[in-house]
Amino acid sequence: MPVKRVYPVPSDIEIAQSAEMYPISDVARKLGLSADDLDFYGKWKAKLHLDLIEKLKDRPQGKYIDVTAITPTPLGEGKSTTMVGLTQAMGSVLGKNVMCCIRQPSMGPTFNIKGGAAGGGYSQVIPMEDFNLHLTGDIHAITVAHNLIAAALDTRMYHESRQSDDALRRRGIDRRLDVDPDTITWNRVVDVCDRSMRSIKIGFNDDKLADGSPSPVFPRKTGFDITVSSELMAILALASDLRDLRERVGRVVIGLDKKGQPVNLEDLRIAGAVTVLLKDALMPNLMQTLEGQPALVHAGPFANIAHGNSSIVADKIAVRLADYVVTESGFGADIGMEKFFDIKCRYSGLIPNAVVLVATVRALKMHGGGPKVTPGAPLDKAYTEENLPLLEAGLGNLGVHIRNALSFGIPVVVAVNSFKDDTPAEVEMVREYALAQGAEDSVVSTHWMNGGDGAAKLAEAVVAACEKPSNFEFLYPLDWSIKEKIAKISTAIYGADGVVYEPLAEEQIARYERAGFGNLPICMAKTHLSLSHDPSLKGVPTGFTVPVREVRASVGAGFIYPLIGKMSTMPGLATYPAYMDIDLDLETGKIVGLF
Repeated sequence: MPVKRVYPVPSDIEIAQSAEMYPISDVARKLGLSADDLDFYGKWKAKLHLDLIEKLKDRPQGKYIDVTAITPTPLGEGKSTTMVGLTQAMGSVLGKNVMCCIRQPSMGPTFNIKGGAAGGGYSQVIPMEDFNLHLTGDIHAITVAHNLIAAALDTRMYHESRQSDDALRRRGIDRRLDVDPDTITWNRVVDVCDRSMRSIKIGFNDDKLADGSPSPVFPRKTGFDITVSSELMAILALASDLRDLRERVGRVVIGLDKKGQPVNLEDLRIAGAVTVLLKDALMPNLMQTLEGQPALVHAGPFANIAHGNSSIVADKIAVRLADYVVTESGFGADIGMEKFFDIKCRYSGLIPNAVVLVATVRALKMHGGGPKVTPGAPLDKAYTEENLPLLEAGLGNLGVHIRNALSFGIPVVVAVNSFKDDTPAEVEMVREYALAQGAEDSVVSTHWMNGGDGAAKLAEAVVAACEKPSNFEFLYPLDWSIKEKIAKISTAIYGADGVVYEPLAEEQIARYERAGFGNLPICMAKTHLSLSHDPSLKGVPTGFTVPVREVRASVGAGFIYPLIGKMSTMPGLATYPAYMDIDLDLETGKIVGLF
């Protein structure tokens, strides 16, 4: 260690498979952990026991760093790679006691266009095949638990529609739930992209009662979401311990009864079984970077729909084990960072010491009016040749994200993630602009190509920023109304003129506030490809209003999520998805084609 570098840089999987890994027991030992603190999943990964939170509570708390980004192109701008590269630089170059906390990726994007999320080049978490595929089965546990709830709900409705109160009592059911089928918000889930399952009808074989009359329950319309958008995934990421997990699961609302009252998982008497299925999944997974630094991989809430951050339990353990903890928040700062501060930090009580904002010349040229960027298609020459006027025209997007981060009272360091076609004049223009907008520092980083060495200056800047004073404050108080909180995010973070609501959204907001859910934080579900609700509006959009078409309540997770514009909870596969190139080399047993 560090891994031997080869140029030109090979594929991510070739680099990962060439690495000399430490046994995960050695990685744990360096952290001061013993075998009694771990459940091993083979030689290279392990789960950490939750009692470490209590065991370590008296240790000093390390510095806490969030990595976020400007509004990305559809290709992504290397946020995860930057986070891993920064961790490697802090450990390998600066000699700091550091670890990173990162989300586990959904297999939807892994087998579609985006690919995995282990980082890339010479800044990765390894073994990357395990990271991007099943890992230790946490996502599968959520899928099973979520679908058990759906089956339990349909079963309860089925039997209530066919049996008398006395018959139900004889079978141990003490009261009817009388769920209104039109109010059910609990779809089924699967962790692949499958647009054909967005809307389905179920129960065709139960469309008549015993006397031949129509069933009040079936058939009914429902659908599938991707697993990482499940409220159970959000709960896994936001729960602070097993007791908190159990309480949050019990509070999950799946619909209303015919009197308009919320029905939750305690009412359905399934909260205990769901907690049993998730108890092992709540333990974070210990892995390592290419340069041997410890990495906690845990939870993967959908960044558009949920809050898009790794788990609280991982962070709570990490900040007691390391002097510096680097984590990331999903997509651009308008989505992941805002939710990191206003949702995750509220529940964890952890406040970051610095924000690292990742920017690329490529993305800023797109925001300046550059040609469309399409995954799988060659980049236009506007992105591969120097074009300072185009770059300058897009710098405003970076400025908005810097100002938004600073508005929370946290120092900001801009990481210019430099690609091979960037020119010195271009990266210097970005760097100087960032400094002029109030960033503590702005540093060009080449971690994808050079690993920790390429992020050494970035690491120095981040360490310095962590020593700066901060004055953190949330964007809004929880006692504001749902509409007031939505308006604050829309105007202050996105730059909207205001908000408009569909009739359904108005009805849902009124219903949630009557039910006592109005004091929850807001988790906006919107596109990551624009500061606005419209992915076609690049740069710094102005003169727009945010359209809220639907509002849902994740009461167990602890947030309200408005659906903005055309936001889907089940992505579709591309024409040429990544799975077409993935295979197994039968001679060596190695996976090939995985990025």
